[in-house]
Amino acid sequence: MELFHGAPEDMTGREDREIRAYALLDRLNIEYERTDHRDSPATTMEVCADVDAVLGVKICKNLFLCNRQKTDFYLLVMPGDKPFKTKELSKQLGISRLSFAEESFMEDFLDLHPGSVSVLGLMNDREHKVKFVMDEDVLKEEYFGCHPCDNRSSLKFKTRDLTEKILPALGYTPAVVKLVGIE
Repeated sequence: MELFHGAPEDMTGREDREIRAYALLDRLNIEYERTDHRDSPATTMEVCADVDAVLGVKICKNLFLCNRQKTDFYLLVMPGDKPFKTKELSKQLGISRLSFAEESFMEDFLDLHPGSVSVLGLMNDREHKVKFVMDEDVLKEEYFGCHPCDNRSSLKFKTRDLTEKILPALGYTPAVVKLVGIE
């Protein structure tokens, strides 16, 4: 894997959602680095570790969740190495029970597929049906790592650009939680 600055020059074979992610970052004048792993989607811990080493930042864990009634949806971003306990997050959000949302909702609201979930998918949620939740530890890092809505590439940009440029441009304010990985 190599490290590149900015979007690919040749977009052949790239999904439209990935191209839109680069366009968003470019429109907001965000500097970012990219690595492509087209033959090895980031679906295993080994590939993720290789990606983290190339980017010099850990890719965040992105979880798409919903309430029991499937009426409220949440995108949680947290450090990739931190354990996730639904009960802990449910308590902090004041929700009786959270679970992983069905793929069809992810596709409908964020235009994403499992394994490619990314904060950048919020650009596709024009009706703001998904609430954005962020673990406070993510905010402590200088850089933020995520996929450009496709898990065959990964990005690194400043966390400050996420909170001060990307989220405001998309009309999102994150609910900040403190997760420790206990029940």
